[in-house]
Amino acid sequence: MAVLGPIAPDQLGITLAHEHTVVDFLGAEKAKALRHDLEDAFTTILPHLKKLKEHGARSLVECTPNYIGRDARLLKRLSQATGLNILTNTGYYGAAGNKFLPQHAFTESAEQLAARWLAEWRDGIDGSGVRPGFMKLGVGNGKLPEVHTKLVRAAAQVHLQTGLTTAIHTGDGTAALDEARILREESVAPSALIWVHAQNDPGPKQIEAAKLGVWVSLDGYNAAEKTRERYKKFLLDLKKEKLLGRVLLSHDHFWSVEGEGGRGSLKLHSGDAASAYEAIFTHLLPDLREAGFDEGEIQQLTVRNPADAFAIRVRKL
Repeated sequence: MAVLGPIAPDQLGITLAHEHTVVDFLGAEKAKALRHDLEDAFTTILPHLKKLKEHGARSLVECTPNYIGRDARLLKRLSQATGLNILTNTGYYGAAGNKFLPQHAFTESAEQLAARWLAEWRDGIDGSGVRPGFMKLGVGNGKLPEVHTKLVRAAAQVHLQTGLTTAIHTGDGTAALDEARILREESVAPSALIWVHAQNDPGPKQIEAAKLGVWVSLDGYNAAEKTRERYKKFLLDLKKEKLLGRVLLSHDHFWSVEGEGGRGSLKLHSGDAASAYEAIFTHLLPDLREAGFDEGEIQQLTVRNPADAFAIRVRKL
């Protein structure tokens, strides 16, 4: 489900599986409405998405959750202007000390939260007509606290009714395995889970999670030499274990809203403004080819895996 409507999975093409446009870190209770200017955001980000398309990409998964700057109208306009398929999400982000959770997330049941997310799936987001193509949650490190466990259980309920995949910002491998356990308790297969920021693990739990069927998302890529070597090693290890079919790739680039109140200015984080969304194409893929990855394996990582991961289907145990 893209922001302009449903598409077949094989229409995704080369896909960046975890990116952002605008992110607002003010907090759920402080930012009662979107603080960025739509026109400013559109003109700032549009050239980078056009350049992304020149690299051969056809789709971008926009992972900004509700209460952190999610803007369905902006994404719809960017998709129309570029021809890129853009996916947005439903769900809540509980990482960062729960700063981005609305108060009702603490008091409502998993069933009540699921009903909110199901309403966005049925009716669209904030009157925009845009429907979410996946769920996005956030949790911290280690064994999940009660409120984060509730978010995962709510996502499982939504998945069983919609087939939407759940991408979870996850602090470490222990939390990722805990997420998979909770989904299994709700009769949802681990293949419905994307472990966001799996690159924060040194490697062994990536292998363990991938063997369970979890999607391992290596989504903090940049062109720094240290990062290039780490990612190449991750992928060589996953290839050795015959697990390339469980891997997603991306940069996690975003523009943040600067300032405490009212309208804020935009500043690029997690990358160089001259090369946002580009390093995978300019550095990672050439590095992998040099390391012996063939074109079938490159297609697996950039095309077939995202199409499978974000296809809407119920993955039940």
